[in-house]
Amino acid sequence: MRIGVPKETKTLEGRVALVPAAAGDLVKRGHEVWLEQGAGLKSGFKDEQYTQLGVKIAADAAALYEKGELIVKVKEPIEGDLKLLRKDHLLFCYLHLAAEPVLTRRLLDIGLTGVAFETVELPNGDLPLLAPMSVIAGKIAVQVGTHLLHQPEGGKGKLLGGLPSTERGKVVVFGGGKAGRASAELAAAGGSNVVVFEMRQDRMEEMMQLGNNVTTLYPYADVVAREVANADLVVGAVLVTGARAPHVLTREMLKGMQDGSVVVDISIDQGGCFETSRPTTWKEPTYVEEGVTHFCVTNMPGAVPQTSSQAICAAILPWVNKLASGNWRANEPLVRGINVEAGKIVHPALQDMKV
Repeated sequence: MRIGVPKETKTLEGRVALVPAAAGDLVKRGHEVWLEQGAGLKSGFKDEQYTQLGVKIAADAAALYEKGELIVKVKEPIEGDLKLLRKDHLLFCYLHLAAEPVLTRRLLDIGLTGVAFETVELPNGDLPLLAPMSVIAGKIAVQVGTHLLHQPEGGKGKLLGGLPSTERGKVVVFGGGKAGRASAELAAAGGSNVVVFEMRQDRMEEMMQLGNNVTTLYPYADVVAREVANADLVVGAVLVTGARAPHVLTREMLKGMQDGSVVVDISIDQGGCFETSRPTTWKEPTYVEEGVTHFCVTNMPGAVPQTSSQAICAAILPWVNKLASGNWRANEPLVRGINVEAGKIVHPALQDMKV
């Protein structure tokens, strides 16, 4: 099969879907791999590293999409990509369509088959292609939040970990999955007092094992309001597979927080789990609502493309192999990952979308 890897065009997105070694592995399996010129540069990979392994270079996006049958990219297609996608393309990338009715309509009009990384689901419910980026986003949420608490950034001037003679900072995390655990783990290791809201008992137990400075609670509304009111940093990491994220932090709760506090919404790709969240970019990453700084960048892992590209490639390569084999429809997790096909919405979580 002809596999095309285009350059990512989302604002300040530096990832590439296939690193040279992975692309070379596909070539060895008999596939023809095309890379758009310069697609790997922001991740630290030169075109020559690909061509040495048998990868062909397309001069621009138009040439890349013309050559490719299976299009493997990282983020959802935007305007430039949409003009080049065809009905016969098999698209494999993050789509996050629950929060993107306009994009969904465009893909339906094109008529292609779109398999989303985030909805490839194993029988036990695990999401293997979402997991590595969730972990990275969870770590970035705490790193960025720590910085935004600095007074020159408009923050309250709080050092999260504290030190002798000062109080520790407080971090509240919604969700104990991959992203939430990564946030809680980093915040706890840095010395913060951490509260994790989670509904699953097994995840509560896992979070408690992170340290004596971690508390897990069920998200009763009044308890959430109480804990958020004196939080310095709040991280939203709530996920319903394929669906729009539910709101777990209301505007009224936000009003109870101190000015200069920070909220980071990792769930923004799926519409956001805070009532006051709206998508931002790495170029203009923050805004202030009710005196609280909001960070809602929709491609958080794109800021560390060397790490992210290696991680996402290691996760998706076995699945790219399956898709390129030609008999992938016998693979249940990949079939579950289909979001749109032949002009129709396929994934159950998207069936009620208005497009």
